[in-house]
Amino acid sequence: MESPPERAGEVNEFTRAAGIEIPLICGAMYPCSNPELVAAVSRAGGIGIVQPISLTFVHGHDFREGLRLIKRLAGDKPMGMNALIESSSKLYHNRMVRWVDIALEEGVRFFVTSLGKPRWVVDSVSQVGGVVYHDVTERKWALKALESGVHGLIAVNRRAGGHAGPKSEEELVGEVGDLGVPMICAGGVGTPADFVRAIRLGYQGVQLGTRFIATSECRASEAYKQAIVRAEEDDIVLSERITGVPVAVIRTPYIDRMGLRAGAVARWMLRGRRTKHIMRTIYALKSIWQIKRALLDESGKMEYWQAGKSVSGIRSVEPAAAVVRMFAAATERVVG
Repeated sequence: MESPPERAGEVNEFTRAAGIEIPLICGAMYPCSNPELVAAVSRAGGIGIVQPISLTFVHGHDFREGLRLIKRLAGDKPMGMNALIESSSKLYHNRMVRWVDIALEEGVRFFVTSLGKPRWVVDSVSQVGGVVYHDVTERKWALKALESGVHGLIAVNRRAGGHAGPKSEEELVGEVGDLGVPMICAGGVGTPADFVRAIRLGYQGVQLGTRFIATSECRASEAYKQAIVRAEEDDIVLSERITGVPVAVIRTPYIDRMGLRAGAVARWMLRGRRTKHIMRTIYALKSIWQIKRALLDESGKMEYWQAGKSVSGIRSVEPAAAVVRMFAAATERVVG
């Protein structure tokens, strides 16, 4: 018997690998990926991605018990895990290895890797029939990821939140669309129309982050959510002062006071092969606390909010399932 045709929104290589109905990922977000949000997206037919530091440090769960909570809330629908694999810290690397092992023991089979070489994750995940998709911003990183055996690519464009890439959605299709693996569009997708456009460009799915912050399940403060609702595309700026690498944030008086560029000493250290890891660690230790405080600050005084350019299409706070349903309807339009 022949296999069913691969159709966007019904069956394609990505949806089959992830075990989901709708080609939609709720991307891992520090600090916004709380269990209730991850589970709500998975339960609705997409796939929520666990961000381990958010789960443990921000939202206070033991990692294994947090995964089990998500599984119960999601009704045993698939979830994924994000593994940031930069190896500048042996302690962090060892912890990430343990987190991946626990996730595999708890039945997670879809992984998104970021930074560094994902070979060790691919080797572990492939042994149990899972798949690994890797974040890339241009062709050279895609080729390195494929050398490590990844099964798909999360193509992060210049409209993304977090660490945005330098290319447009169209440019990334041109650069990595011929590599023979599924591509997921990450960045600038805030409305069903954005989703339809991405699928028609040749992507097999989309990854949303900012749209899911402005949902009732996300534990972000109401001030943060309303800032996303009010913001326009031009309000998104790139700051080097969070991680040492440009990060997309909403421009606010707090961000203006902090400044967007790294200081002269920090820039010098970030250019060095060895010193860049030291500087990034300094930034990480400082920002991890600031971002956590801003997430939960209901007063709105700490205006330190990450978001991508998809804010232009977000005009209300909705339940996560309602967002997924909107995109499911758009999927039907693409298929039809």
